[in-house]
Amino acid sequence: MDIYSYRSDVILVGGMDLTGYDVEAEDGRVGKVDEATYDSGSACLVVDTGFWIFGKKRMIPAGVVGRIDSDSRTLYVSMSKDEIKAAPDLDEDRHREDESGYHEEVGSYYDPHGPRDTSDAPPVANARDQQTDSRPGTASEATREE
Repeated sequence: MDIYSYRSDVILVGGMDLTGYDVEAEDGRVGKVDEATYDSGSACLVVDTGFWIFGKKRMIPAGVVGRIDSDSRTLYVSMSKDEIKAAPDLDEDRHREDESGYHEEVGSYYDPHGPRDTSDAPPVANARDQQTDSRPGTASEATREE
C-alpha cells in the first residue's frame, strides 16, 4: 500500500472536503484537519494540533486514515497520540518546494517498514479490521484455532 493513498476500505464520497474534520488517534483527539489533498500517490492531511503540541502542525499521509465518519465530521487515524506527537513538525517551505522529497522523508516516519502492526490497538469499526483481528476471544482468533 502506498502511504500517500487512502486505504481501499476508507470511503471518500466524491468531492468530500475533510478540512475542519476532527482527528482522533487510537487513544484520543489530536486536532483538526487544516488542509487536505486527494491526489493519488501524494494525498495527505495537514493537522493543526492546537494547544496539545503547542500549536504545531503535522503532515499525516492519507494511508494512516483508518476510517471517516462524515456524520460527526471525524476521521480516525491508526496511530497513537504519542506516535503523532513524535512525528516530524510540518515544514511548509519544504513541502511546497520539494514535495516528493519531503513526502518520502516524512512518509518513512509513518511507514518505515510497510504496514504497521495494530494487533494491540483498539479495534477500528470496519469489516477489514474485524477480519484480521487475532486477539483472544475474537471471531478470527476462533477460526485460526480450528
